[in-house]
Amino acid sequence: MSKNIPDIDTDISGWYNKIVTKAGLADYGPVKGTMVIKPYGFQLWENIKEVFDSMIKKTGHTNAYFPLLIPKSFLAKEAEHVDGFAKECAVVTHTRLKFEDNDIVVDPESRLEEEVIIRPTSETVIWSMYKKWIQSYRDLPILINQWANVVRWEMRTRLFLRTTEFLWQEGHTAHKNKEEAEKETLDILELYRKLAEDYLAIPVFTGLKTESEKFAGADRTYCIEAMMLDKRALQAGTSHNLGQNFAKAFDVKFQTEDNKEEFVWATSWGISTRLIGGVILAHGDKKGLRIPPNIAPIQVVLIPIFRDAQQKQEVEQYIHSIINNLDNIGVRYFVDWSDSSPGYKFNEWEMKGIPVRMEIGPRDVESNKVVFARRDNGEKYTISCDELSEKINTLLIEIQSNLLNQAKSFRDNNTHTVQSYKEFKDIIESGGFIRCGWDGSEETESKIKEETKATIRCIPFDENPKNLNCIYSGGAAKHEVIYAKAY
Repeated sequence: MSKNIPDIDTDISGWYNKIVTKAGLADYGPVKGTMVIKPYGFQLWENIKEVFDSMIKKTGHTNAYFPLLIPKSFLAKEAEHVDGFAKECAVVTHTRLKFEDNDIVVDPESRLEEEVIIRPTSETVIWSMYKKWIQSYRDLPILINQWANVVRWEMRTRLFLRTTEFLWQEGHTAHKNKEEAEKETLDILELYRKLAEDYLAIPVFTGLKTESEKFAGADRTYCIEAMMLDKRALQAGTSHNLGQNFAKAFDVKFQTEDNKEEFVWATSWGISTRLIGGVILAHGDKKGLRIPPNIAPIQVVLIPIFRDAQQKQEVEQYIHSIINNLDNIGVRYFVDWSDSSPGYKFNEWEMKGIPVRMEIGPRDVESNKVVFARRDNGEKYTISCDELSEKINTLLIEIQSNLLNQAKSFRDNNTHTVQSYKEFKDIIESGGFIRCGWDGSEETESKIKEETKATIRCIPFDENPKNLNCIYSGGAAKHEVIYAKAY
């Protein structure tokens, strides 16, 4: 399975593209920049989705669905917002095709009176509805999320990381004051951190985006930033405090408890199928994927080993009792009865990143034991079937923790402080995160981006700018920031 796969150490881009397709996560769609998410990849997304959906429902949020098509006039109401997405919008202009001279052409008579946009994000269409639904403080807060697809016509695409169409969740909430909106924004950011670290085993920095990097139309954007194996940053989730911008654009007001009229306060927040790309690039190795047990579609794969029909029957009966134990403790498993050789199966499931491989042959049946192989570190050992239920749960917890610790150690070892701009440029060129002083000016931020292609990933919550100077201008630092090249 690992033949013809580029070396992860020398060609991580080629390695990534090959792994995504060869491990059965996704394939290229017929329209440039689109992807087909295959069943194994979609199961991974479903597990991530179920975890986060449960989190937000426990905090009072509910799911709804809004239209894919948005009137162009809606986008024009929020100038900063539309400017941020203008170059990525797909526009529908006609509603019919017709046959003409043995060809299919657009019917000119079907031109729409008003062109519509295929949603790049849903703030405008949702706030047009909130205007209908909100009259009084009694109607607030509104805590709505939708799971949907969006289209952003990207120039450079890569499966999962940046595609023309992708799947995501987008939360859109309405509040009666700025304090409540700010709390919502930060509460969601904390849920994103928990999702990344506790389930995806990806350590993240949490913080505030700069003015130039924030979401178009937001007052403030908060984010979680992760380091990938090539030492580049991946923005893994964002939470936006929209202030009253969209409420003013769509004239969404409410009557307060003291009978005054005020504009509503808003937030929006989202994560997408890009998280799958993050899992691949945070945990992969030369053999393929390494998927954290908490989100793995298959946590344990059982490989039967036999030479003849009688041995197969004995192994099959033995496996039946094992899977009863796995069912009882809620472990997700798969028994590979395919005709391939055991060696081929070992390589295939290593490629797919299954956390635990269980090898079961005639000798194991005789001794009432099984052989375990861990995907995270390659260790193999034999345990008694009588201990199976206890051991497998412990093992999955250990693997989950080990993947997080490995990723955290890698990130911390490649996060640097620097004393000069030359040192800054050298590290950025070779890869890594840099924590340094920034004078707060957009000019400095722009110059560094222009000269190094590095951007401020966030102003971390634990920043300490005291006694720091700006790495570029040399002036007193207003913030301590994290710089990196990013996907």
